Amino acid sequence: MTRPADIYLRFLQLADTLRSLPSLPALDPLEERILSQVARAQQQRTRLSVRDIMATAGLGSPATVHTRLKSMRHKGWVTLSDTEDARRKQVELTQDALRYFDKLSDCLVAAAGTGTP
Repeated sequence: MTRPADIYLRFLQLADTLRSLPSLPALDPLEERILSQVARAQQQRTRLSVRDIMATAGLGSPATVHTRLKSMRHKGWVTLSDTEDARRKQVELTQDALRYFDKLSDCLVAAAGTGTP
């Protein structure tokens, strides 16, 4: 019988393989955390501005977060859209980022033994 930990470790292995594909621009660990934060906000249909992300505890200095957001935007993971206040930009996932999460979901399903990626 497969232990739950085995399923999770298999998922991590599949996810690492997915992240190593040349078609996906690499993200550093901080960018991965930011991407997950943006994805959760978008899934909950809440607005998340650049300022909101920069104010998040544990992500580092505002300058570091701003640099990572700029990098993620350049790599095609996130986009910035205007809000009613021209000085504030809302951070959203790109279609490529959404496809990445679809593929991660496939990895999870495959690891659980109910499908293949």
